[in-house]
Amino acid sequence: MHTQTPKNFGLIGAAGYVAPRHMKAIVDTGNRLVAALDPFDSVGVMDKYAPNASFFTEFERFDRHVEKLRRQGEAHRLHYVSIASPNYLHDAHCRFALRAGADAICEKPLVLNPWNVDALQEIEEETGQHIYNVLQLRLHPSVIRLKEKVDAEKGGKRHQVNLKYITSRGKWYFISWKGDPAKSGGVATNIGVHFFDMLMWIFGKVQHSSVEISEANRMKGRLVLENADVAWHLSVDASDLPLEAREQSTWRSLTLDGEAFEFSDGFGDLHTAVYNGILQGNGFGLADARPAIELVHRIRV
Repeated sequence: MHTQTPKNFGLIGAAGYVAPRHMKAIVDTGNRLVAALDPFDSVGVMDKYAPNASFFTEFERFDRHVEKLRRQGEAHRLHYVSIASPNYLHDAHCRFALRAGADAICEKPLVLNPWNVDALQEIEEETGQHIYNVLQLRLHPSVIRLKEKVDAEKGGKRHQVNLKYITSRGKWYFISWKGDPAKSGGVATNIGVHFFDMLMWIFGKVQHSSVEISEANRMKGRLVLENADVAWHLSVDASDLPLEAREQSTWRSLTLDGEAFEFSDGFGDLHTAVYNGILQGNGFGLADARPAIELVHRIRV
């Protein structure tokens, strides 16, 4: 579904792993990417989605260009800034977007600490702009069906959930910002936050949380949610892959009351679905993002 009048988008973090999904979502929703920023210039993927977009490797030049567009009026200014930068920069880039008169569409985790959400809420109120978080698992058809099933249950049935997510990463991972807990939030935040958000969205608030293993490359723990007991295991170490999955780099498993819950497929267009929701006024805001941010912070400390 396309908006009637195309909106102008900026993108921060254009060379990142997830950036092409944002580019595709911008184009698929009938809008245009007009300016992009990344300190690294490996952004040839832009040829496919936005060959005419201005590209910058320095924030100051990007900032100057965005301000120039703002002063040129409604047809030229940025209406949205999509943020796919390293986790620890998200809140700064959200503030930049709002001060530039644009709404922000930010990858998860929205921020690393709960008090960062408070600060963003204040600048939302000051500017009248909005910050949206990409919580795409909430739009996965299988996840929606499971939530509807749980919501319809009578008598407060308690579920047993086992989540395992192993996505093997090489030595580069620990040299990059992703391997620095101060910048990524560690394994539970970097690769687990969207699963925690999904589980709380389906099974309710956290009543208790415990961590059994906390290492740089793997974490294990348990959650007591309103309607489920959850055992979780997250890892970026290939040795944690089950034997049957050693040929592949990523393996995810979610069992519900002993039965496999399959949601491996259907990820391709979820960012586009998130964008459609935002453009129609139904995006996931700060209040939606907060519970998972509070949980991963608790797990981390």
